[in-house]
Amino acid sequence: MREVAFIKQNKEKWLEFEQGFLNKNKKNPDDLANLHIKIMNDLVYAQTYYPKSKVTLYLNKLAKKSYVDVYASKKRDKNVFIYFFLDKVPLLCYKYRKYLYISFIFFFICFFVGLLSTFNDESFARQILGDNYVNKTLENIENGDAMAIYKGGSNWGTFIGIYDNNQRVGLNMFLSGLFLGLGTAFYVIKNAIMVAVFQAFFYQYNSFFDSLKGIWIHGTYEIFGMIIEAGAGYIIGASILFPGTLKRIKSFKIGVRDAFIIFISTIPFTIIAAFLEGYVTRYSNKMPTILCFLIIGFSLISISYYYLILPYRVALKHNLR
Repeated sequence: MREVAFIKQNKEKWLEFEQGFLNKNKKNPDDLANLHIKIMNDLVYAQTYYPKSKVTLYLNKLAKKSYVDVYASKKRDKNVFIYFFLDKVPLLCYKYRKYLYISFIFFFICFFVGLLSTFNDESFARQILGDNYVNKTLENIENGDAMAIYKGGSNWGTFIGIYDNNQRVGLNMFLSGLFLGLGTAFYVIKNAIMVAVFQAFFYQYNSFFDSLKGIWIHGTYEIFGMIIEAGAGYIIGASILFPGTLKRIKSFKIGVRDAFIIFISTIPFTIIAAFLEGYVTRYSNKMPTILCFLIIGFSLISISYYYLILPYRVALKHNLR
């Protein structure tokens, strides 16, 4: 569309917004919010097709001027945590959804590579898991308690130790995005293959069902969270490699900020995973099987909903779809 036609088509809407902004007490706040979103859409279009035009500068100033007044009161009315987890994070997950999808796809590709390698090479499990772990686990399987290696230590000590380890892994995945995303990919390969080898190993020794009960009670949140953290790492890498119309440093700052917010959102799931491993997983062999799988099912549904479905619902609420 030519710039003149673009201005003519949208001029009345922009004037309506300016008048509504000057007479906020007479204008429905929700109507102003909807107009603000339309202004933002027009700004994105103008930045794409008329980047050096005065109309782009005008829309940018209009959007900046209105943002605080349109949304500040809404944010103040909301609990800061509710706003963060139920609005801000889902909107960012929607914005960067392709990087989260890439993270899932890459993780499962590596996972299947790990499965195939374990089934085709008898020594592969020892190379990945270590001789000590394999020997000890084989001994536990013979004694009828395949998951015994995870039941040592106190509940509290296990909880703290596991949380510390998992948070370090997640932080490494996130920060490694600074290396153009390649560092994140390295950690994903390492952890995806390890998970696959672990499952294949127990399958080979007829303890697959025990491993499902004993690992995925806490592993659902743990592994899913790591995949999201890896996605945050890819966002950082992409902000460096693909700045688009922005200056590279500006793109990088935005990418790091948004990725960090997504990373922060995984911390509660990491804490819950550590709690489950410290206080629930160790009793899985004494728990009813149905209860184990109810916990696993709830964990999978809840975290999948939060990162894969809720972003679309929130985006629809904000008229971004």
